[in-house]
Amino acid sequence: MISIKKYAAIDIGSNAMRLLIANVVEQPGKDTQFNKSALIRVPIRLGQDAFTVGEISEENIDRMVDAMKAFQLLMKVYKVEKYKACATSAMREAYNGKEVTGIIREKSEIDIEIIDGKTEAAIIASSDLHNFLKTDQTYLYVDVGGGSTEFSLFSEGKMVASKSFKNGTVRLLNNMVTDIVWQEIEKWIKTVTEDYENITMIGSGGNINKLFKMSGKLQDKPLSFLYLNSQYQYLNSLSYEQRIAELGLNTDRADVIIPATRIYLNAMKWSGARHLYVPKIGLSDGIVKAMYYEKI
Repeated sequence: MISIKKYAAIDIGSNAMRLLIANVVEQPGKDTQFNKSALIRVPIRLGQDAFTVGEISEENIDRMVDAMKAFQLLMKVYKVEKYKACATSAMREAYNGKEVTGIIREKSEIDIEIIDGKTEAAIIASSDLHNFLKTDQTYLYVDVGGGSTEFSLFSEGKMVASKSFKNGTVRLLNNMVTDIVWQEIEKWIKTVTEDYENITMIGSGGNINKLFKMSGKLQDKPLSFLYLNSQYQYLNSLSYEQRIAELGLNTDRADVIIPATRIYLNAMKWSGARHLYVPKIGLSDGIVKAMYYEKI
């Protein structure tokens, strides 16, 4: 007898907010399946507020409330029985972050948990990432967000090191990442990878998913360092308007895709990785699985 449950995850990031609705399919004697039913993305750039003035603006609070009301209604329509809402870097750093969660709880009845970078990395690791890892290989997993980037090293199928750095696309756009931060990332990557050979990189986040889609490659094929570098040079040669008109990028993607590519390229260079795989995983996928297995 097949059992199908509806779970939802809300990911409140620095560049956008997402609602993922998933079918959790249980069958006797088989592994539980997690199938995406719907994914809604709302481009509210909270990081622009949090990283520049230190608080979420009244305008964006109103937009968040509207988005959460819409998410609540969608979850009702889809008959979601369990959900979890997690906020990351922007809400962590906004001094009114907790106040905002209170306003949203009052007006939309959605509870938001503000999680730290370590928890964020652990939740992402709960996603389908483990199904992708081969036990005889070493992987550097890189999740680039608007406010922070999470790095995790996996060897023999297990996480051996993980760290979150305040280096994300929205911060880079606002020139808020110092050379010291870049040097810290370089030192950490080189230190944790020095005892391993033939490292493969895994990337997640909206920007690397877009770059992968633009490549036209099949899902199980990697992007090479040379390809990513050529795309970086090409994107840099275009104006913001050209990236929208000629490449069809969304207005909130056309600017952040360049700093995101820079982070992935540097991580590949410092780890010695020549190939980058892009499985369709992220924080929202991890939230659903972590809820199901009662890890959060």
